[in-house]
Amino acid sequence: MLSIGPYSSTSRVIVAPMAGVTDKPFRDLCHRLGSFWSVSEMVTSNQQLWETSKSRHRLDHTLETGVSWVQLAGADPGQVAQAAAVNVELGAQIIDINMGCPAKKVCNKAAGSALLRDERLVADILAAVIDSVEVPVTLKIRLGWSPDEINARSIAAIAESEGISLLTVHGRTRACRFSGSVDYEAIAAVKEIVSIPVVANGDILTPHQAKEVLDITGCDAVMIGRAAQGKPWLPAQIDQYLEFGTMKPEPSLDEIRELLSSQVQALHEFYGQHLGLRIARKHVGWTLDQVAGSAALKQRFNRAESAAVQFELIDQLGTLPTAA
Repeated sequence: MLSIGPYSSTSRVIVAPMAGVTDKPFRDLCHRLGSFWSVSEMVTSNQQLWETSKSRHRLDHTLETGVSWVQLAGADPGQVAQAAAVNVELGAQIIDINMGCPAKKVCNKAAGSALLRDERLVADILAAVIDSVEVPVTLKIRLGWSPDEINARSIAAIAESEGISLLTVHGRTRACRFSGSVDYEAIAAVKEIVSIPVVANGDILTPHQAKEVLDITGCDAVMIGRAAQGKPWLPAQIDQYLEFGTMKPEPSLDEIRELLSSQVQALHEFYGQHLGLRIARKHVGWTLDQVAGSAALKQRFNRAESAAVQFELIDQLGTLPTAA
């Protein structure tokens, strides 16, 4: 059982926050397919930037089908705390603080994984946010800034002492970004020194691998990131394997057609016609990459200029040569 404040589930799988991927329609789809936990796309704590279309959509926490778990990024304790409080007012039920993002545009503002280099500031941010809200606060980190600056255990101790409810550890440093192997033993070393739940993250691609990572790390759960991109059914597959030891079958072509149709409908309703068309192209494209013989269909979908044409093309999945 994984518990975060008042929220509990037998699920030990969390859909990671991924910019441009885990928007509300994607999270809703994952929940419909059997996921319990998912974290929103990262939201900047700078409220002066909240008037953009991107931020407005990320700040929409209404009618969330699961627990509303919102990730914030920022380097100013007061600013992050205020952003947390506003997001709770907007419906956030759990606040996650990002200290793991390796992106230059985030690190250049001393946010994301850049914060790992200033442990005093880490403590100040965590304390400020926890004092500002009455909901659980979680933290996501990397092992450190670079292989020569590994301090995840120190950050974990700070997080626990400040009252963080759950810690997610990506098993690479900021310098590694997404290349090289994930150090699951280093995640295990973090888990050893704290009593709060710890989540292992990084290159977990299959149900069998998720089980292996939990065995190595002793962690309470796994966080699934890029492997779920285009495969919103994967987190639920992993969950079933971890809980029951059985494999949920891959979705049939008809099931993929149905889920894509519902996802595109949700994207158009959430973003409107103009943005919905563009965003649907990448989500549908990622899923079609999983379907043999769909390359030509993907090209046509990417050229579609109306929702009606997008739906017509999705319906053609059933006529692919590989469909039996």
